[in-house]
Amino acid sequence: MKYETVIFDLDGTLLDTLDDLTNAVNHALACYDLPARTREQVRPLLGYGVRNLIRCSMPEGADEALFEKVLAEYMPYYAAHCQEATAPYDGIAALLEKLGALGVKAAVVSNKPDDAAKTLCRHHFGESLALTVGHFEGMERKPAPDLVTFAMRELGCDASRTVYVGDTEVDFQTARNAGIDCIGVTWGYRDRAELARGGFSPLADTVDALRVLLLP
Repeated sequence: MKYETVIFDLDGTLLDTLDDLTNAVNHALACYDLPARTREQVRPLLGYGVRNLIRCSMPEGADEALFEKVLAEYMPYYAAHCQEATAPYDGIAALLEKLGALGVKAAVVSNKPDDAAKTLCRHHFGESLALTVGHFEGMERKPAPDLVTFAMRELGCDASRTVYVGDTEVDFQTARNAGIDCIGVTWGYRDRAELARGGFSPLADTVDALRVLLLP
């Protein structure tokens, strides 16, 4: 087996979370009469964590005090509404089951807050994941390698037999910083051209293509 451990990004890689994220952003913005954002405006903002998402969703020049207020509205709203439209991409559950059947450890490392990441993964994937790690205090967000190296220590895995799978340039940079292989998927929040510019190679356009890359 080429890889003994596969670490996945969550949003845009395993789960389509865009509608719930957009709705939560717009709820928080509306609390302060700020203009709403469309799904396509929110999409390119994903990948760098919630603080970046909210900051970039606000009008240019908004002050720090207002930013903190909007963020404070977003966090509990998203926690309460993160399951309304979110679902795994077609074929993902079967892929995780296949990895497990072959003895390959599957895990998630996400910039999403740790509680939210764990809640979503527990709900959608049950026992198919060996570990779920979201962002928590004391760790730098991706593309810093902290969360991935933490997960690798917890799993006891060998970097040379570990791959990170993601859908944004952040994920490629994270894998590079952690010293592990990376595979990009094109069904998430960046298109193929954006991923190629970001350095991703190889790229998988379908879950079946990803399976072939993981399990040659």
